[in-house]
Amino acid sequence: MMQQNDFHTVRGYQLLAQGDKQLTSAMEDYLEMIYRNIRKDGYMRINTLAEMLNVKPSSATKMVQKLTGLALLDYKKYGIIFLTERGKEIGEFLLNRHNIIEKFLKCIGTTDDILTETELIEHNIGSNTLKNIDLLTRFLDIHPEVITELEQFKRECSSAGDPSLGE
Repeated sequence: MMQQNDFHTVRGYQLLAQGDKQLTSAMEDYLEMIYRNIRKDGYMRINTLAEMLNVKPSSATKMVQKLTGLALLDYKKYGIIFLTERGKEIGEFLLNRHNIIEKFLKCIGTTDDILTETELIEHNIGSNTLKNIDLLTRFLDIHPEVITELEQFKRECSSAGDPSLGE
């Protein structure tokens, strides 16, 4: 039975899950984008980063300086950014987390605003849940008949006017 004190606000749960984690959701977004671009081009520029994240170059510079202070980036003159080894490790994890969630959402038939849905989920998911989602999507990859059955079930519920579907 849950105690009255077991409930928190969403932010309260985020703080509990964060523990001693240093990175905010915004920092994770920047680091993931830097990692994506460095994999492709070998480096990142402040202006490119700002453009990719739809922020002002001054905002991108401030965040890059914070991430540099955490020893995740090596920020050079003229706006050139490189990842440290630790930055690469975290960037790889963040991109992998993003891809796992996006793939799961596609498996369950999410089509509208999949990037938005992925972004909203990825910063608030626990490692055990992420691991289980990854296992489930890998299971569904080798058992596509389950996806077919899920789609059939969704059609049946929809045609029956199932109120839980929000239609």
